[in-house]
Amino acid sequence: MLKDMLIGENAVKRGHFVLTSGKESEYYADIKDACANPEILKEIVRQISEKVKGEGVAGVELGAVPIVVSVAYSLSIPYFIIRKEAKHGMKKLIIGNLREGMNVDIIEDVVTTGGSVLRAVKLLRESGLKVSRVITVIDREEGGKELLEKEGVDLISLLKIKDIL
Repeated sequence: MLKDMLIGENAVKRGHFVLTSGKESEYYADIKDACANPEILKEIVRQISEKVKGEGVAGVELGAVPIVVSVAYSLSIPYFIIRKEAKHGMKKLIIGNLREGMNVDIIEDVVTTGGSVLRAVKLLRESGLKVSRVITVIDREEGGKELLEKEGVDLISLLKIKDIL
């Protein structure tokens, strides 16, 4: 069902793209735009909520934010937003009230090499949280799962890119 919804929304675009990892690709999985469709966001949230085991959820700005907030709301658990850089005000990298020792699942829209989400794992762990799971909408299957496993983190995906292409 989610696969068909994403295909219908043209969530995987063809062309020439430079990904966050710096890799070049002939396709781009655009979950950010797809989540602007409330029916797609509801389905993603439903499926991810079934997989959450943590006491809270976290995600890196920008792509994961609507999913993280919606999942946290649906499960009535705290959420944390991880900034890519410290900004004005308190200059915090993590938004949310941290409780040391809390077990947190990270939610991501797309995982490619795993570099971005691994930085998030390390930042949350350095802040006293326990992280052993990442839940992503799409795994591009380009090394992210293996990189995270080396750090003791399981990658759980709703879809693999091969399911959509």
